[in-house]
Amino acid sequence: RQFSTQFGVVCAFTSTYKERASEVIMSCAQASDGMCVEDGGFISVFYGAIAQLAFNLLSTDADPTASSPQVARMISLLLLSTVVFSVTAARYVNADWYLWRDLKLTLESIFDRVPDIASQVDLPPLQLPDEDDSDNESRYGATSSSAPKPMQLVDDASPTILQCYSPATLDKLGTVPNLSAGQVSELAMRSKVAQQSWKITTFAQRRRVLRTLQKYVVSHIDEICQLCAKDSGKTQVDALLGEILTTCEKIRTLLHHGETWLEPSKRPVNPMMIHKNAYVEYVPLGVLGIIAPWNYPFHNMLNHVLSGIFSGNGVVTKCSEHTSWSSVYFHSICRAALEVNGFDPELVQLCTGVAETGKALVECPHVDKIFFTGSPNVGRHVMKGAAPFLKPVVLELGGKDAMVFCEDVKLKDVIPWAMRGCFQNCGQNCCGVERLFVYESIAHDFIAAIVEKVRSLRQGCPLSENMVDCGAMVMDAQCTLVQGLVDDAVSKGATLHCGGKRNTSTRGQFYEPTLLSGVTPNMRIWKEEVFGPIMCVITVPGDNDETCVQMVNDCAFGLGSSVYSASTSRALAIGSQFNTGMFTANDFGVNYLIQSLPFGGVKESGFGRFAGPEGLRSCCLERSMVVDRIPGVRTSIPGPIDYPMNTKQGMGFGKGLIKLFYGDSVWVKARGILDLIRNA
Repeated sequence: RQFSTQFGVVCAFTSTYKERASEVIMSCAQASDGMCVEDGGFISVFYGAIAQLAFNLLSTDADPTASSPQVARMISLLLLSTVVFSVTAARYVNADWYLWRDLKLTLESIFDRVPDIASQVDLPPLQLPDEDDSDNESRYGATSSSAPKPMQLVDDASPTILQCYSPATLDKLGTVPNLSAGQVSELAMRSKVAQQSWKITTFAQRRRVLRTLQKYVVSHIDEICQLCAKDSGKTQVDALLGEILTTCEKIRTLLHHGETWLEPSKRPVNPMMIHKNAYVEYVPLGVLGIIAPWNYPFHNMLNHVLSGIFSGNGVVTKCSEHTSWSSVYFHSICRAALEVNGFDPELVQLCTGVAETGKALVECPHVDKIFFTGSPNVGRHVMKGAAPFLKPVVLELGGKDAMVFCEDVKLKDVIPWAMRGCFQNCGQNCCGVERLFVYESIAHDFIAAIVEKVRSLRQGCPLSENMVDCGAMVMDAQCTLVQGLVDDAVSKGATLHCGGKRNTSTRGQFYEPTLLSGVTPNMRIWKEEVFGPIMCVITVPGDNDETCVQMVNDCAFGLGSSVYSASTSRALAIGSQFNTGMFTANDFGVNYLIQSLPFGGVKESGFGRFAGPEGLRSCCLERSMVVDRIPGVRTSIPGPIDYPMNTKQGMGFGKGLIKLFYGDSVWVKARGILDLIRNA
């Protein structure tokens, strides 16, 4: 009985959920009492306690208990065998597994149940478009044969208000404030004040907030996907993959590894400093300023908020003016998760507005670091705005990622990857495939096989009852930009197999999925970022790997890349020569799904990283620390180099130190010792 009671107490001490822990303690104790009466042996008590724990955690019966000592023994042996097998297998698969950390987190998730914030988050009603609306033409400013009229985000009559529209239907969704510089500064100050108490919270408290967020997200997948579809025009499946899946994995990674990544990092000391301990500690910076893009409104809203608050910072986010409507609701989820757990929701703030609002955030004196995701041109303006304040910035500036198909691939296996890489989120993907390099001997067969795939992609409102493969373009101006790139390529000799124009058969901002081949370096589309539903097929002459590497590296961007080959070693050999920040062999896009990896690029794709330990630590000040290793043993300044100094004696003593610690032979080190003795 003493063992089983102590077993329950251990569970209690690893938890802050006292009521649930007490139930486990009492049930274990009561079950072992029953076993003691029947058998009286320690082994029976042990089996009874383990079996009862299994019942409490896994059974749905109102009064779960083992019917006899034999049943208890069988259940306990089965549970213990399963645990031992699982631990052994996990250890074999992952040599870096932190067993006790994960055990603590598992117990934390079992006993420390987080609250449900559904009642505190008011999501807007989602209505399906009325296909029979006879007033479509007047409402949408378009007919079936003309492009839609661009929506005006800021009305000159109401410059403090930002209009929000759905790109798939051009319906007006609502309005949000167009914040001024003064209002941005006020919000940043609120976050700064709240951060003073937040920065001293424990990692367990921060994990509780993140687990509250995750609980809400997992239980509201459909609603979040529909909000994303309505505000950004993407399909609900694209929202599921790009918004929900990535965000949940971000939370899971921070829950399991975040504390480890932010623990003080011990550093080796030199022989001269052997009496010291050296380490780096990661201290919250204060307030992070986030300028988020429009392609993934939910994930972009939470991405830096998650890493920012977990590392102890306040976060002020400037969302895109094109997806502000949904960002307001997504922001309320973050505030509710903080508030329900007893923390100040002012820690996280949302700024809505146009470019001037983002400029105000960059130049705000209360913001300590800027994380920007967007175009290289705007990224340069961000750097310029931050420079007078010597404010650090992280820039993720998009890319023009290459996907390579060697001649030894099976076309039926790689075609689905080409489709997903090019048309995920209607091509509005910073790590989407914009250059598809196909080796010459399979290029003809590849184009013949994929053209019908591209041509058959279905477009339409992602919230309608119809099946939709490819959604809308968030910005009407992007449709115009894409059209210019396609027209330029065709005029210079590229072959247009399908698409190549706006889709005016449905209302909204749609561009037809397009297949181009014969793309060459003299075309704009070879160099400029497309950010649209365009598959550009480039033939690699002679199936030559070296030529392929040269063609891939002939690009100003350098975010991600991938190579498909029957030989993984060959794919790796090719990809290791690419000048990109990320590479994947025989896969696409998984770098970002592995959140322990840093995300970012080189050249025009920007600098700095988010995700992984590098990204989490970039939210912190890396402070170098040195303390005494042995109590009572402290550094003192030797007399020969103390003030006032004797130059001859000081030089002799210093040279002795250098010879002793850095001499390349025993004889030189011995001479160093003699010099120290003579000049002491």
